[in-house]
Amino acid sequence: MYFCLFDIDGTLLNTGGAGQRAMERALKTAFDCDLTDVHGISTAGRTDRGITADLFNFFNVEDNHENWQLFLNTYLAHLPEHLEDLSGTVLPGIHELMNSLRSRDDVICGLLTGNYSEGARIKLEYYNLDHHFAFGGFGDHQRHRDDVAREALTKAEEHHSEPIDIKRVFVIGDTPADVTCGRAIGANVIAVSTGVFSKEDLAATKPDVLLDDFSDPEALLSLLR
Repeated sequence: MYFCLFDIDGTLLNTGGAGQRAMERALKTAFDCDLTDVHGISTAGRTDRGITADLFNFFNVEDNHENWQLFLNTYLAHLPEHLEDLSGTVLPGIHELMNSLRSRDDVICGLLTGNYSEGARIKLEYYNLDHHFAFGGFGDHQRHRDDVAREALTKAEEHHSEPIDIKRVFVIGDTPADVTCGRAIGANVIAVSTGVFSKEDLAATKPDVLLDDFSDPEALLSLLR
């Protein structure tokens, strides 16, 4: 059995910045933060929980469970409207690739994403991709991408009744952090330059396969034989 663990933003789809916009609205709504001055907080390849912690620190919001839950609930309430407002899209070849993988009985697809789990569901459901994924590792509690990878692998083991051959596990993402976390669990890594990082940036991290996009699904399918 092969396991394909997919990142979401920049790999499967581009929301046009809906997630970031919803986070900004949540900070303003829940804590009346002035977002005109925010700077120095990276987001690509990181977990939502880690980003939230940095935002709380920047705005001097106490990082406790109550504030985090208020932020999360507010973020999830705003996310659908921003998905509607912004010009997002499913990335090239993804629908065809996912349909091909779903048709096979020797491939199981899961998620390995920094998104909050409910945020991931909302995004994937909006773009009609949610039905392709059986399990996932998410950024609800993990602040580091490597820990999300370990969570995703654990979920894969729970989902599949037989031992998993790590040589048949593929991590697919668009950032250097996707490559790093794939290496952390000993998986194969496929990097795709459909996000904010260039092909040159990703090549420096030495993924097993580096693609421009998935406009030719065979680029991945050929590896699963």
